[in-house]
Amino acid sequence: MATLRKRGPSQWQVQVRRKGWPLQTKTFNTQAEAKTWATMIEREMDAGVFVSRNEAESTSFANALEMYAEQVTSKKRSSDSELSRIKVLLRHPLALRSIASIRGADMASYRDERLAGGLAPATVRRELALISHVFTIARKEWRMESLSNPVELIRQPSVDDARDRRILSANVWTLQNGELVCEHLDELEMISRHSRSTELPQIARFAVETGMRRGEISGLLRANVDLKKRTALLPITKNGSSRGVPLSSRAAAIIENQPKLEDGRVFKSQPDTITKAFLDALNDARNAYEEGLELHLKSEGLKPEQVADRIAIDPFLLDLRFHDLRHEATSRLAEIFPLHELTKITGHQDTRMLMRYYHPRTEDLAKKLS
Repeated sequence: MATLRKRGPSQWQVQVRRKGWPLQTKTFNTQAEAKTWATMIEREMDAGVFVSRNEAESTSFANALEMYAEQVTSKKRSSDSELSRIKVLLRHPLALRSIASIRGADMASYRDERLAGGLAPATVRRELALISHVFTIARKEWRMESLSNPVELIRQPSVDDARDRRILSANVWTLQNGELVCEHLDELEMISRHSRSTELPQIARFAVETGMRRGEISGLLRANVDLKKRTALLPITKNGSSRGVPLSSRAAAIIENQPKLEDGRVFKSQPDTITKAFLDALNDARNAYEEGLELHLKSEGLKPEQVADRIAIDPFLLDLRFHDLRHEATSRLAEIFPLHELTKITGHQDTRMLMRYYHPRTEDLAKKLS
């Protein structure tokens, strides 16, 4: 039987009692809302499908995020990036709401807000995946079985993150002793020459030689390297399994020439440090390339607007990421190993994923036909 009481000038408290069920109490702003809720609860109890909403209604989204960070994220191998996403969510107004009050429309608004703020669709998808898993854990492990997952009700941002970026080469012009000098260089060489980090050139070359991920390179231990057999063991990788990586003579030489560190790692740089050093070197290399190209084009008699247009469309040292070195390595290794062996080297679990990283140049394929 439901009991309604008026609480103050504009609130109604309703209590639902049913034999065999815990007392349910909730307060509403109108009598109509209170009666509707009571009727719903009574029907669920009569049907034997009632699940208490008290836990979900009394838990804020912020509290759920903090519990998730402590109980789930902290146990993940790479927790830093997820903790950063949780901190962003904790600053959002949704964090102040009860987790039970968040609906699909709220998630749709959040999605659109983040995309309008300039975030990449892939980044927003990762944030939504995190929120979705918070709701899943709350339902399964935190006595909030009544929760629905609002992320499941909305459209995910479409992502086209497939990349086919390979290392490019170009004529690089520099002014030496008052004369323009031309060298044909690839992007790796330019990045190495303009790196502010003494370690980045070796790391970048090592990435292209091995196809290893940034975190795998940073965490590589000397104890897991056999220079005589030219192998490196990665005990724990992104997909959770171990992997052996064959080392080219150049990769082995890079390891051998690295100074020994107290912590046993081959390289001292952390993953984020590698990315920053790479982007700094890329930016400096592109600036130097543009300066030399501008001098060359002007010497050829081009007008200023023509020079600007040529520089703007030149792709050399633009839109290059450190992870693209893994694409480059995979494409090079594919010329040596069959696909079933290549998956063991790169760590891809199936050839479909591997093909996202294999980008042969058309002219190289044509040569095989001659």
